[in-house]
Amino acid sequence: MSVRPALAAVLGGAALLTLATAPAHASSPALAAGSAHIAVPVHAVPVHAAPGESVTVDMVGRLAADGTVTLTGTYRCTGSTGPVFVTSALSQRDPRVRHGIGGTVARCDGTTHTWSNSGQVSGETLTPGTAHVQATVMELRPVGLVPLPVFHATADQDITLVRG
Repeated sequence: MSVRPALAAVLGGAALLTLATAPAHASSPALAAGSAHIAVPVHAVPVHAAPGESVTVDMVGRLAADGTVTLTGTYRCTGSTGPVFVTSALSQRDPRVRHGIGGTVARCDGTTHTWSNSGQVSGETLTPGTAHVQATVMELRPVGLVPLPVFHATADQDITLVRG
């Protein structure tokens, strides 16, 4: 087998993966430098967002007696061609372990909306106190036969989980 077709297949696959994981608007220096998109932000501001797009996480999350977590915040997005969602993930003791907490259908009409995601985690018992949340506004943009994820905005926020 010639090296040229194999190299073309590898480069094409890498380009597709880069397209699939790249944010819609990379304004973060870590992303602009071509990192592997695994940087962990240390402050509570959006990692990246297009001009006029944002997502926030409220400083307090609710933890029900049955273990259901409710997270809330706001988002604003524009210019979608596919379905858009606000997703959230929570970590408490080990920052490497994130639990997906629900998902909300988003409307990208340029105005600010609220979001609320609820869910239960498995494998860990959450307790009232400090936790970390990552919220993302993600579009499934139709590209050919397969919809690819496009990230409109992401935010990381330390919060306090309270009973209620």
